Order: sequence, then structure tokens, then C-alpha cells
Amino acid sequence: MTIKLHCFGESGNAYKAALTLELADAEWEPVFVDFFNGETRTPEFRALNVMGEVPVMVDGDVTLSQSGVIQDYVSSKTGKLGGTSANERREILRWVFFDNHKNSGMAGPLRFNMNFLPEAKRNPDVIGFMSMRLASALKVLDMGLEGRDWLVGENVTIADLANCGYLFYPEHFTFNRTDYPNIDAWLDRIAALPGWKPPYDLMPGSPADRA
Repeated sequence: MTIKLHCFGESGNAYKAALTLELADAEWEPVFVDFFNGETRTPEFRALNVMGEVPVMVDGDVTLSQSGVIQDYVSSKTGKLGGTSANERREILRWVFFDNHKNSGMAGPLRFNMNFLPEAKRNPDVIGFMSMRLASALKVLDMGLEGRDWLVGENVTIADLANCGYLFYPEHFTFNRTDYPNIDAWLDRIAALPGWKPPYDLMPGSPADRA
């Protein structure tokens, strides 16, 4: 049965789930969610996910939201991208939680504020605060990659695919790869993986569609 991922191209959280499905060689298809025209606030979508967010994954009678949970489910189902031991699995989850709270937790709203909000609503103080917090998280991520190809173990895992989720987007949100040499090289390694695609090639919806 084909897994359906409710998503849209601009969502970095959806990209984490989509990239995990793609690199795990899962049978899946995207279902476009028209976020910018309010679809996630409709009663129909709230019935699918009361949180009113993407991504939402539907696999038969299993419906899941939140990117980290979806990534863990896909890894468990396929036996891929999940490490080789219980200790590695715990370390993977540690990095996934770090990403959700500290890394993407800042990158997502910062990118939205700087690119998708009307200019009159962009608060410089909010942007400054989030930029500072994101820089702190990226320093931790860069240190975690010191002397390593991947965050956990000897191969790519969902820890990597969680933390890279927003870092492949072209819109400016204060992240410059050259400021973080370990992250820069790591992103190149991820992009070289068989099956990797950038967000706007992997999921429907992009700023160009709304231009």
C-alpha cells in the first residue's frame, strides 16, 4: 500500500518526512496541502490532524503527524536510517529532539518571518532573537559533526535527515553554509546520496507557484 504524505514544498518539516521516505525507498506519494490559502485551518484538515499542521502521513489505518514521529515510523517499518544498536537509536532520538526543539524550532519560524510574512508584519526584534537562537543551535550541530561524516554511527540516519530539513532551502534566513564548515561538508554528503532531491523537487508547491 502506498504511503501518502500530506505536505507542501515550502515546509521544512514536511521535507524531513518526505526525504526520509525517499531515502528509505518507501512506496509513497505526496498529497499537496494548500497551506497559503488556509487549507490547514479547514474542518476537513483538522479532522485529519487536530494540530492543523503538516506533515501528516497516512499508511493504511495508521495516521501520524509531527515529522520526528513520522521519521521514526518510516525507519522502524523499513529497517533503514535507524542505526545499528539500541545505543545508536537513543542517540538518534536525542539529535531528532534537539532538531525539533532547537534547530528547526528556530529555523522554521525565522524563515517564515523573513520570507513569507508581509514585510509590514516582519518584526526585527523577533527576527533578531530567533537568529541568535538559530546560530547557537547551528554551532552545536557543527560541533557534533566535528571529525564525523554523520551525526550518529557510520551511516546516514534520521538524525541527519531531521537536522538538515531547513538547511537546503534557497530562501535567506541568516544561515550561511560557509560559516559552518562541518555542516557545509555534511550537506554535500547528504546531497550526494542516491535518491536525494531538494525540497521543491520532492514535494509539490513552491514560492514560484504563487508568484
